[in-house]
Amino acid sequence: MYRRILVPLDGSKVAEQVLPYARYLAGKLKIPVDLLGVVDLVGTVTSTMMANVRNLDAFITDCVHRSEAYLEHMSKTFPDVVGWTVRKGKPEDVVIEKAADGRNTLIAMATHGRSGIDRWLLGSVVEKVLRGTTNSLLLVRATEHGKSEGESAIKRVIVPLDGSPLAEKVLPYITGLAKELAFETVLLRAYNLRQVISTFEGTIPDWEKLEAKAKMDALGYLDSKVRELKHQGLIEIVSRASDREAAREIIEAAAEPDSLIAMCTHGRSGVKRWVLGSVTEKVVRHSDRPVLVIPAKALQEEKPAEPIDEMRDFPKYSLD
Repeated sequence: MYRRILVPLDGSKVAEQVLPYARYLAGKLKIPVDLLGVVDLVGTVTSTMMANVRNLDAFITDCVHRSEAYLEHMSKTFPDVVGWTVRKGKPEDVVIEKAADGRNTLIAMATHGRSGIDRWLLGSVVEKVLRGTTNSLLLVRATEHGKSEGESAIKRVIVPLDGSPLAEKVLPYITGLAKELAFETVLLRAYNLRQVISTFEGTIPDWEKLEAKAKMDALGYLDSKVRELKHQGLIEIVSRASDREAAREIIEAAAEPDSLIAMCTHGRSGVKRWVLGSVTEKVVRHSDRPVLVIPAKALQEEKPAEPIDEMRDFPKYSLD
């Protein structure tokens, strides 16, 4: 179970759209929230050189003070006491290292890109964090009219399963959250027969038999998982099988309000990077619902302690 929520904020209204979910989860789970601001030294130096700023140190100090004031203001939008921290460095590196300070930290971020909120830019901070962290991430795709005030409840969670041990690593997280948040759990198995048919060479399979077998296997698998989760105490749990393309089916299954999608991805171990074109990436890019992404090794890997760097942290109130 999560013990802390880390919310990186860059001062934009887009980034703030994750806050309603952070408030809701923090209140329901009764865990602290830590707001994080990052002064990007490389970006700051580049911008100051272009602007002919004479005193670079003074400019960086001003950036720090403005970030501190902003985070202090945002902390007051939470009903409970919230910590906040400002650090200097590459945003993605700082987020990853800060989350690794303690185990069971959930990173909550809004996805957006250089082109605005219509698409998520490849190479963005969010993508780099997702590829590099072993912490879970709650990703909220920003919209033009998205809100940053109040709370956003989660009443239904879509859990895609493909029958692999990797995909099933999400289940312990969902079981723990369901007991605290009392949401409906929907297990989804999407099987795409076009992928299966491509494995045949020189033969034409009986399509109807192949389809019936795939459907029977999917339903049998889902029934077994439903029984397992009910045995673990989950009450509101249903299953759904589909022969449509996985990403599209997942997104449409989560179309109802107050829905969340929960998925696993490889992360730092395994393939070493987040595979472009993967189902997880497609869902994160295109779903209007928040997505909880859990790296495959999150349960096994011990989070390394971050080296102490007195010059990096600023002496303001923090939950650390």
